[in-house]
Amino acid sequence: MIAPDSAEPARSERPARADARRNREKLLAAARAAFAASGGAAPLDAIAREAGVGIGTLYRHFPTREALVEALYAAELDAVVDSAPALLADLPPEAALRAWVERYAAFCAAKRGMSDTLRAGWAAGTIATPATRERITAAIALILDAGVRAGDLRADVEAGEITLMLLGVFLSTTAVNCPEKTARLQDLVVDVLRPSSA
Repeated sequence: MIAPDSAEPARSERPARADARRNREKLLAAARAAFAASGGAAPLDAIAREAGVGIGTLYRHFPTREALVEALYAAELDAVVDSAPALLADLPPEAALRAWVERYAAFCAAKRGMSDTLRAGWAAGTIATPATRERITAAIALILDAGVRAGDLRADVEAGEITLMLLGVFLSTTAVNCPEKTARLQDLVVDVLRPSSA
């Protein structure tokens, strides 16, 4: 008699945790789209509506706009960094690098929509400063090392140099807002990384 009663709360808690995770993911997806479309000016109630939840649910997960932006930035950074080994598992190193650069470009574009809130939060200490450049450079190093071993990528280039080149591309094309030009410059970065005999 006691065992079924004690087991019952565990059964009722599991769906709530799953629902909470789903709601959090829906909120992050809605925020990602809203910030990209509005340059970061999207109202929180609009994000909640787009996610199909109430504003109270949003505030339970993210008590402030800064908390939402911080969580979204962290999730996007994790996704771009984690994509490097996944791409290497499916593609040759040079193709993995080009696909990863495209993913990194999308991350940088999404970050632009959050940049004002991120900068203010970092300056005030209300948002933790992530080791973004270090993590991005580590992901590039993983692909670069595989490319060097395969003979597809140059051995005389450091991952940090590639990070700087890509940042230069993304910063210089922000004002232009020309996807074709950005893609062309990304191709040129990858071209430069091929061994001269290739």
